[in-house]
Amino acid sequence: MKKKVMVVDDSRILQMQIGKILSGTDYEVACYCQSGEEAVEKYGEVKPDVVTMDIIMPGMDGLEATRKILEKDSEATIIMVSSLAYDDTLEEAKRIGARGFIGKPFERQQVLGALEEVLAET
Repeated sequence: MKKKVMVVDDSRILQMQIGKILSGTDYEVACYCQSGEEAVEKYGEVKPDVVTMDIIMPGMDGLEATRKILEKDSEATIIMVSSLAYDDTLEEAKRIGARGFIGKPFERQQVLGALEEVLAET
């Protein structure tokens, strides 16, 4: 059975990139969200195995959305995806409870490796 992935990014192009990377793998995109608010709202109904969460988005950012999702489900598996590879941002994401990080721009193996790594820990 394929693992369900919720892709949260305000960029349709990046959503499509991740969808293309996951095509033909053991993962399927269960839901695309364009904002932190939408991700928090849909998380409970989608019940994904893993969430890829952009950090910088209009409205609620990815760090705040991650906090809110983890308040609802402390077992949620969330991977931050961002071009902001600053140490303080990564530390904040880890402190909140994110399980991994993918830097933009990303390549296929980087995304699949991050998914495999965090799901192996659960």
